[in-house]
Amino acid sequence: MSVRAWFPTYIYREPLARAGLARFNAELAEECRRLRAFDAAGRRWSAKNYPGGFTSYASMNELHRFSSTFAGLEQKLLRHARAFARTLDLDLRGRSVRMSDCWVNIMPPTAAHSLHLHPLSFISGTYYVATPPGCPGLKFEDPRLSKFMAAPPRLASARPANRAHVTFPAEAGQVILFESWLRHEVPANRAAGERISISFNFNWS
Repeated sequence: MSVRAWFPTYIYREPLARAGLARFNAELAEECRRLRAFDAAGRRWSAKNYPGGFTSYASMNELHRFSSTFAGLEQKLLRHARAFARTLDLDLRGRSVRMSDCWVNIMPPTAAHSLHLHPLSFISGTYYVATPPGCPGLKFEDPRLSKFMAAPPRLASARPANRAHVTFPAEAGQVILFESWLRHEVPANRAAGERISISFNFNWS
């Protein structure tokens, strides 16, 4: 019997650049921590909605428009977004692709990020700035999960493509991209240090 796979879910993972990431990440980490100290509105929102952690999602979420460091990151990420769009066979001929949102996430020990997706964009992702040993990765959910109905459980030895969840490890210098409708979460940080990442969305027109 011939069996073929259809309707795949793609997740992109690549280094941001070939060289110079240690210095670039050090500058980013310093700016992220300065932003946390400056962003009183973000700290208040985080205290209610992101217990133990800090995010500028609800306060300063267009950082690429206000910071040369983040503008530099935007240019590096745009190349990856275009490469991912080609993999997805998206027809962007004559179209522009732009970063619409960009915000900081700082996760001290115990902080977590619950299951969510990114509406009103077509490609989303995260860039890892600081990843202490043992910090959590990015966990994705099979988008068909709510439609499995009476399906039996998967074997413990199921192939990765047939599992209900997959976790991509967090590694400083790595970019992870996914289609914005794909639900994902970050489990609680069990590491001793702060996990720092930058999340973003892309739109097209």
